[in-house]
Amino acid sequence: QVQLVESGGGLVQPGGSLRLSCAASGFTFSNYHMKWYRQVPGKEREFVAHINFGSGGYTAYADSVKGRFTISRDNAKNTVYLQMISLKPEDTAVYYCNTLRLGVPLWGQGTQVTVSS
Repeated sequence: QVQLVESGGGLVQPGGSLRLSCAASGFTFSNYHMKWYRQVPGKEREFVAHINFGSGGYTAYADSVKGRFTISRDNAKNTVYLQMISLKPEDTAVYYCNTLRLGVPLWGQGTQVTVSS
């Protein structure tokens, strides 16, 4: 079954850290670029980070998270990660991983991240 499953979300205080994981199955993970997006209720889903296929030698980030978030991948585990540090209340959102497979976007179910004291 082709799917993406996110995990690792939760409640964290401002300034804290979290690492999100996205486990892929049903396709050759290493052949695909991977992205993280996030969405707040009532707003459009927004791009967070990108990592290229293969060794993931190229990454890109939204300006709002640059320097605080790091995307990485482990092709042996079919997993993409999002390490988040110095979290802010405005980072509160549902986080989704994503890829484009055969021209069709593939999304996970999302994992909630709440940054609050």
